Amino acid sequence: MNGTVIPGTPIAVDFWSVRRAGGARLFFLSHMHADHTVGLSSTWSRPLYCSPLTARLLHHRLQVGVRGPAPSRPGPVTARPRHGPDRPQVPRRWIRPLEVGQSHALGEEVTVTLLDSNHCPGSVMFLFEGAFGTILYTGDFRYTGAMQHEPALRGRRIDRLYLDNTHCRLRQPLPSRRCATRQAARLIRAHPSHHVVVGVYSLGKEALLVDLAVEFGTWVVVSPSRLEQMRLLELPNVFTAEEGAGWIRAVDVTEIRWDTLVSWNTLHPTIAILPTGRPVKVTHPNIYPIPYSDHSSFSELCEFVKWLKPCSIIPIVRDNMCQVYFHKYLSSDHQALPDLRIPKPLQESLQQQSKTKIRRTVCQQALFKRHSVSQGVIYESPEKHTEESDGPRGIKVTQQNFCESAFCSKEGCTGCQVSKEKGKEELSGEQSGVAIAAGAVRQLPVSDEHVPSGFAESYLLIPLNVLKQNSSQEFDKVVEDFFRRGEAS
Repeated sequence: MNGTVIPGTPIAVDFWSVRRAGGARLFFLSHMHADHTVGLSSTWSRPLYCSPLTARLLHHRLQVGVRGPAPSRPGPVTARPRHGPDRPQVPRRWIRPLEVGQSHALGEEVTVTLLDSNHCPGSVMFLFEGAFGTILYTGDFRYTGAMQHEPALRGRRIDRLYLDNTHCRLRQPLPSRRCATRQAARLIRAHPSHHVVVGVYSLGKEALLVDLAVEFGTWVVVSPSRLEQMRLLELPNVFTAEEGAGWIRAVDVTEIRWDTLVSWNTLHPTIAILPTGRPVKVTHPNIYPIPYSDHSSFSELCEFVKWLKPCSIIPIVRDNMCQVYFHKYLSSDHQALPDLRIPKPLQESLQQQSKTKIRRTVCQQALFKRHSVSQGVIYESPEKHTEESDGPRGIKVTQQNFCESAFCSKEGCTGCQVSKEKGKEELSGEQSGVAIAAGAVRQLPVSDEHVPSGFAESYLLIPLNVLKQNSSQEFDKVVEDFFRRGEAS
C-alpha cells in the first residue's frame, strides 16, 4: 500500500487503516489507483479529502463490497458494472472534494492546497502548511516544466518533500508522453493492415487513446463500463462500445498475453501495444511495449528537486531509497526547520494513556499492600505520597532481607522464611505481588544504618488474614506508632 501517515502532523495520505493511523484525523486521497485505495471500504467513517474529479470517480466506481488481498501489481481497480444494492459504495457523506489550485483551511492546524500531479484523471499533489512547517506530498506524478510556474510552489520553502520515486533507479531515459505517442503512431503506420489493441489499466492513458483516435480518424472500442467512465471524465467523443465500429481497441492490460494474441490473430492480423515505463516480458512477437509513463523519469525527478530545493526528501516507495541521488540539490537551511509538534489529538491520546497507566499503578500498589506475600517492609518515595501519609521519612531497607523470587533459598532472607510457612495454594495465588515487591526493592537505595531492629520480625509474625482485614491507613498508623515507641525508648 502506497500510503503514509506524516509524523508530527494529523495528516494521513492514501492510508485507510484508522487503527494504525495513530493520531491522524485528516485523511487525503491522491487518486483512484488501487494501490492507493487499499483498505478503503463501506465501513469508512471519517472525512476523506480529494479532488472533485476523484470524488466523482469514487462515487461512480469504487466498489467496496468485495474484499480481497492487496493488488499484486500497481495500477487501478478493475472497473466493474454496478448492479443493484449489493455493490455498496463509500458513504457519500464522508467524501469532501476540494477545488484544485485553491488553499483550504482545515481547522486551525492545517492548510492544504491541491495541485495537478499530471498522473491520471483527478490525481493531485498536496501542499500542507501548519505549525509543522511546509510539506509537499507529490503522490504519483509526472513532472513537467510547467509546474515551475505554479504560484503555490514558486519561491516556497519546502521542509519535507514526499517524492514519487517509482523510476528513481531506472537511469534509462524516458521520453515525454508526447514523444511516446508519436512512437506508437509510427508503429501503427508500420502495420497498416493490422488491428490495434492497447492494453491499459482502468484509469489512466486516456490521453494516448484520444490522440491515436484523432490521428487515425477511427473510433476506439471499449467495454460498456469503460465507456461510462469516459463519459464521466468528459473526454472527447471518440469512444464506443460497439464491436467492429473501429479498428483500435482498448482492453485491460492483463489481456495482453500470448494466448489472446494467438486468438486475435486467427481472426484478423493484430498487434498489441503496451504503454508502460516499466520493463516487461514480451511473450508474443506482436506485443510492442511503448515507453509511455505516468511517472516521472529519473532525469525529471532530478530537475524537479533541483528547482524546488527542499530541506529533506522522503521517498514514497519505501523499498526504493533515493535520497542519495538528490542530496546535492537539497537546501542547506536545515537549522531553521520548525519543531515537529505533536498534534493535539495525539497529545490528548498520550495524556489519556498516561492517566490510565497511573491509575493502573495505583491499583497495583493497593493490590500489593492487601494481597502480596509478605517479604519485608517497602517504603515508597515520600515525594510522591506526602499528601497520602505522614509516616516516617528516609527509611531504607537492607537488600539481603528481600528476594527476587518466591522460591529463593538464600540464608537470612526473611521473605523466604514466611513463604515457606505458607501453603502451596496461598503461594501460587500471591506470586504477582512478590514480583511487584521485588521490582520496588531494586529501585530503592540500599542502606542499613537506620533500620530499627525487631520491627520487621514483629510485623512478619502477624498472621496474613489479620493484615488483610486492616486498611492501608491503619497499617500506616501501626508503622507510625512503632517508630514513636522506638524514639520514646
